[in-house]
Amino acid sequence: MFRPFRKAIPIVLVGALVLAPGCRKAKPGGIPPVTVDISINVNNPSYADLAVPGGWLYMSGGSQGLIVYRVSNNEFAAMDRHCPYQAQDLCRVYVDDSEVIARDTACCHSAFLITDGSVVEGPAALNLQRYNTTFNGTTLRIYN
Repeated sequence: MFRPFRKAIPIVLVGALVLAPGCRKAKPGGIPPVTVDISINVNNPSYADLAVPGGWLYMSGGSQGLIVYRVSNNEFAAMDRHCPYQAQDLCRVYVDDSEVIARDTACCHSAFLITDGSVVEGPAALNLQRYNTTFNGTTLRIYN
């Protein structure tokens, strides 16, 4: 009576073993998730570096701080300074003398464009974490 099921058991076990890895949750890559919701008045003298396209500044927020870059009159880019390569090491990038590249030479040995956070050098495979921005002519909102 149970003889047909004996042959089916190995097939079911093999199928379960093949499908089981697909059920595991994927490990997140890059930096740990952090809630960001910051609004600033770009006309405030504290943010004078953002007054013209090409300007940038560091801000508090995110995992290891933010780099905010003014792309154009109406567009901004905001990236977390936390290097995504071996994120557990808590490496922080700094804008170098070119004022276009953010890099960390002591910890993650990677470099990124501050215009969009893309990798330009090093072992990092992931870009800097980029946050959403909206701008109404006066107030810049950075959020995720």
